[in-house]
Amino acid sequence: MSTTRDASTAPEGHKPVPAPLAAALLAVVLEAAALLGMAVAFLLDVVRGLVVDVSTTVAMAVFFVGLALLLIVGGRALWRRRRWGRGPVITWQLLQAVVAVATAGALPIYLVVLLILVSVGVIVGVLWPSSRDYASHTGTPSFLP
Repeated sequence: MSTTRDASTAPEGHKPVPAPLAAALLAVVLEAAALLGMAVAFLLDVVRGLVVDVSTTVAMAVFFVGLALLLIVGGRALWRRRRWGRGPVITWQLLQAVVAVATAGALPIYLVVLLILVSVGVIVGVLWPSSRDYASHTGTPSFLP
């Protein structure tokens, strides 16, 4: 007798995360890490005295930390099968793609293309039918189980 189960017989609470959603969430974690890295770089520049306007640089660092936390919380909600996590994750992807296109003249073209492809990939992964079915639970957006 086999002790393995396939995904169709798994209990509702132990359903495996679909591959498109897992890939999208991995990209979201990497984006959040990049935002945190930028925030640290801004603060290091302030400490080293390399910036002209300290308050703006610190504000940008705080803003980037907030965006990173929002991405992590939204990704965690999707991982925990909560539908509300789609909003912040998809909104960031749209903003990232628009900013990439708007700054195309100042950025290398490969970076613009990479940012747009990552944004499209995350949106597709989050909205894939199996991902939508997986993360379709509603409820309060709390940190409690």
